[in-house]
Order: sequence, then C-alpha cells, then structure tokens
Amino acid sequence: MTSDVSKSPRDTGRSRTTATRVLAASLALTATTFGVAGCDSASAGTLEGSRLELPVAGGTAVVDTASLAVSARTASGRELVLSGPAGGGLGKPGPVTQTGDGASWTYPAKGLKVTAGSERGRLRIKLRADRDGEVSWPVTGTDRGASALQLPRGEGLDVPVRDAFWNGGEEKGGLDGSSVDVGEGLSLPLWGYSMGGGKGGSGGGAGVSYLTPTDIGTSLRFASTGGRLRTTAAHAFDAGEGTRDYEVSFALTDGNPVAPATDYRSYLAQHGQLGSLSRKIRQNPANGKLLGAFHAYVWGDARTASGVGKLKRLGVDRMWLGYDAGPDPMNAAAVRAAKKAGYLVGPYDTFANGQDPKTADSPTSVWPGRVYPDFCIRKADGTPEGGFGDRGCYLSSRAFERAEPRKHYLADRTRSMVANGADSYFLDVDATGELFRDHGKGHEMTKAGDRAMRLARMRRLSKDLVLGSESAQAWANKVVAYDHGSGTPAADGLWKLEKDRENWGGYYPEKAPGIFFKPVKLPAELATAMYDPTYRVPLYETALHGSLVNAERWELSYDKLPDQKTGRALLAMLYNTPLNYVLDGPTLEKNGPELARLQKYFSPLHRAAGTEQLTSFRWLTGDRSVQRTVFGGGALTVTANFGSRAHDGLPGGCVDAKLRTDQQPRRLCPAQPQG
Repeated sequence: MTSDVSKSPRDTGRSRTTATRVLAASLALTATTFGVAGCDSASAGTLEGSRLELPVAGGTAVVDTASLAVSARTASGRELVLSGPAGGGLGKPGPVTQTGDGASWTYPAKGLKVTAGSERGRLRIKLRADRDGEVSWPVTGTDRGASALQLPRGEGLDVPVRDAFWNGGEEKGGLDGSSVDVGEGLSLPLWGYSMGGGKGGSGGGAGVSYLTPTDIGTSLRFASTGGRLRTTAAHAFDAGEGTRDYEVSFALTDGNPVAPATDYRSYLAQHGQLGSLSRKIRQNPANGKLLGAFHAYVWGDARTASGVGKLKRLGVDRMWLGYDAGPDPMNAAAVRAAKKAGYLVGPYDTFANGQDPKTADSPTSVWPGRVYPDFCIRKADGTPEGGFGDRGCYLSSRAFERAEPRKHYLADRTRSMVANGADSYFLDVDATGELFRDHGKGHEMTKAGDRAMRLARMRRLSKDLVLGSESAQAWANKVVAYDHGSGTPAADGLWKLEKDRENWGGYYPEKAPGIFFKPVKLPAELATAMYDPTYRVPLYETALHGSLVNAERWELSYDKLPDQKTGRALLAMLYNTPLNYVLDGPTLEKNGPELARLQKYFSPLHRAAGTEQLTSFRWLTGDRSVQRTVFGGGALTVTANFGSRAHDGLPGGCVDAKLRTDQQPRRLCPAQPQG
C-alpha cells in the first residue's frame, strides 16, 4: 500500500492546554537505515551558481541559495521536491561562502544569515535574524508524488494528501485553512511526507522528515491546493522571546508512515535528549510498577481501601490510581492497601494556578503568603495572565524557582500532598507545550525560560516520586515517567463538545461528576478525526516508547466513549499503551470485570515491551484495517484487525499478540464477553 487544534476548556481546575491546530519491511529502520547513524562527521558540499549540493543519507540534497527551495536526488535516482521557495520571497541573496560542512550566505533585505550543511546524514539549515520578523519556510507537500502527510497530533496521524475529509475546513474536522503551533499543539516537533511507491507501510518508496528543534515561535499552516494538502512552516523571529534562531533538519526516508518519528528518536539519542524508562526504574524502582498497569482516577468508594481490595480480587495486578486534591483524598489506609496490591498511588496537583485564598475554588490554587498575587505572570502591560477558566492567574515558574531555596513553597506543597504515603505524582500542565512569557518585575522570563524552570522542578520531583504530567512534550521525556494526554489526537471540535455541559456532563454529582462519567456519542466528524484507525499511526510511540508510558486524556476515560471502546482497546494493545479510566464505587462494580479482563491481557505484554523501542509499524491490508507493530526487534509482535472481516485467521475486532517466547499468539476480542 502506498504510504499513500484551539484551547481546551479544561476549566475543571486542570489546564487550558493549547491544541490548535521507515522502517524497512519491519521498520527495523534504525537510524542506520536512514543513514543518520554512522555519519558522524560533517561533509562539505559543492556549489555551482545558486545550486548548493550536499550529501545526505540516501542521496544528495540541493539547496537553491536564491530562494531556499530544497530538492533531493535519492540513491535510486528519484528526484524529490523537499521545499518550495520561501513564501513571500527573501530578496536578493548575498555572496555564498563555502564552509567545512556546507555554505553560508545572507538575505540582507530580511536581515537573515543562513548556514546549510550536512550533519549525520541530514540536511540542516539554520537561519539567524538580526531583526524581528517572520519567514514562511519550508513550503512542503509540493512534490507531485507526495501521497501522505504525517502529523504528530497526539499519538499521530497519517493523512493521505487527497483525502476529502482532511482537505475540508476546520468546521468539518479537516485541516484546510488551519494552523498549529509546533511547540504547543504538536506532541513532537516534526512532520513528514510519504512520496508513494511503497506497499503496506513497509517502505520501498520515498519520503522526507522535517524536524524543528527551534519549536518555540514556529507554526505549521495547512492549505488544500488543488485538492491536495500542503503545509508551510512559519517562524517568528522575536528578540524578546529569544527566537532569533530557526533551524530545520531534513532527512530522506523510505516513506514508511512512522519514519519521521524514527528519525526524531535517532536525533534525540544523538543529542543526549532521549530518556530511558529502564534507567528511571533503576534510579527509582517504584517506576517499575508502571509496567503492566492501567491508569484510573478514583472517586467515592473506589478511592477507599475496600475499593482497592475489590480491584485486587478481580485479578488486577497493576494499576496507577490518581485522585484529586479535594477535601476527601485517598487516606493513608487506602494508600497502604494500594501499595500492598502492587499499585501506584498519586495525587493530582498543579503549580500553575493561583487564586485569592479567601475565594479560591480549588485547593491546588491556594498558596501561602503573597504567592498570589506576587507570583502572577504579567503581560507586557502589567496585567496578570488569567488562570484556568480565567480564575485567578497563571503563576510564574521563574518566581517559584527564585523563591524555592528560601521559602520552599513547592517542596512544602509536595510534602503535604504525599503525607499519606503516595509514591506517585501527577503534576498537571508542567510538561505540556503551553508556555508563557513573563514581564513580572523580578521574575521576567521567556517561553524557553519557562520550559527550563519547569524541567528543573520536575527533575527534582522525579528523584523520589513516579512523576507524570499532562500531554508530555518530547522535551520532557527524560524527567517524566508517564503522561496523560499525548495518546489522544484531540481535534478542535472536542473542546466545543466538552463545554456543552448538557451533553458532555457537568460537575455533579460530587462523587461521580458527569463530565467524567456520563457516556457521550462523538459527532461523526470528530470520531473520524480522532479515532478512525485508517488515519492513526504511532508517531509518539515510535519516538518515545521505552522512555515513558503514554496514555489518553483523563476526561476521555475508556468508558466515556462507548462507540469507540473496541477501537481504543485495539489501539492500546497495538501501541503497547495503557487504557485510562475514571472509577467510583458503582462503575467499579459494573465495569470492573471488563477492566480486569483487558488488564490481564495487557499486563504481560507491557511488562515485556514497555521498556523497549517500537521497531516496526506496517499496514497489512490495502484499506489499512489490519495493522502490525513490533517492539524490541521481536520481543513483542502485535496484529490488530480493525475491520469486520477476518484476515489470515484473525477475526475483525480482535488483536493477536505474540511474545518472543510464545508458541502461539494471545488473542483478545474486546467486544466479546468473557467466556
């Protein structure tokens, strides 16, 4: 087969996270397949007029120094367009100077200096501006053979460029006319294209991966041109934000849909930015309890010792149990019962919100002394940045870091939250892409500074606690052990739906709020954009599986969307990621046996492969209904049939998983009752 986003209304006291908008036959596509490993030394290029040729893994890249158009010639002789000329033009270029690894030149009218070189098999182009401004480049998807766009929205999407649904506008769930902030709305700072020619998602064609390490200030815009999706990156050069530098790396791939993520994993490893769950377990053995665990936020009787005991008696051997920081958290007896059962237990907390203690509507927004309002992030005009749901304000991570050595606000908060013996911690929004510029006197910071401050405090927490956060961006993969949210390709329509309290559910009853427990039927376009397996690909897992454990958003529990249950279960097993639940006493009684059946199937698979790399992803049928993943080069092989017809003996709606030591595959058909 040819490898042919807005603000969350999370006014529940969590976040308003912005979400605007190859692997050869077995994706044993290690970095070496791309040639990005083993090409440690830089290589000089050749210059002829405005044509700069540079060697890259799998062929030769050609940069037009007059326009920044980029093309490539593969080793097989195929000509590819990697980028059209920069949008809006750049003006007349200055003289080109050859360097040891490429060349440099300027665009005086734009105040830009450009360096282009070959590094570890990739074409790397850097732009440095001497003034504020913007550049629209690279212009991608313009190659006539471009067949599919890879986009890391949540777990990941592979979108055929001629697909009518995705060529539609945002109001219908499509991409045309929309844009996404790369640093905030994408789970990985990359995108890619397949150029066609391969079959079964196994490669044999051609493709390109685009990485943007300078994701802050970078956006990606989508346009349907002649019925084909094209994308244009734009970068804002802003001295105040520290974004005067812009970098894009190009890599040739074999067109497999997860090839850009494989390339990015290689990039992270080469730059010392790839975390290891195995290493995290060695440093804090409690992290090992994530392996095989499903995740659940608990309410009412489900957060008591007897509720924990009920889970254990059902045969659930591993769970992560979270609870809110309200007036009735899990008590010490319930925590002891959970830890004795082999479960992880952790409170929900956030360091990002502050309110007046006299009127605060959430305990996590109450801070001692003058944290509120002194630590409020300030806009350029001096007014505070409104907090979650415009309540209170967002608090400055730099203000906390400056005060921490003397005041210990964060350490004291954490100590009180885990006084019941909890061994895990969910720190909302710290690892997400929503970052802030702060003009507050004494705690000024850029978005990059905000990111650095958050990493510093998460690093401290992770030493003694099993740390998780919301929708962890790739830059946080070394400090968090799990995340809730990056598994969900959340589309813009989701936020509108969640604000509809009548249909989505509200905050009552207190021990089982409808917002979490009321079943919902997704509109057709939203179901397609988020859960149609035709378009889903494991980009996030390909990049970060084995570094952290990734789950879906907590308000999208497994039981919240009844029509998607089978598909979501198959995706979880295919991607080797846990299902996420919300539980109270009645739902534990009603749905506990189903949860236990699914967790018993998942547990040995995740224990075997949770610390391994996803080394292969393939479509086994032309309609993409049957898909296969391989982890650890064969430690685990999973085949899921999302269709209605059997394929090679695997019924529709079922999944087969085979550990390296298994003689026969293990089968799960989620929709079928236990028998």
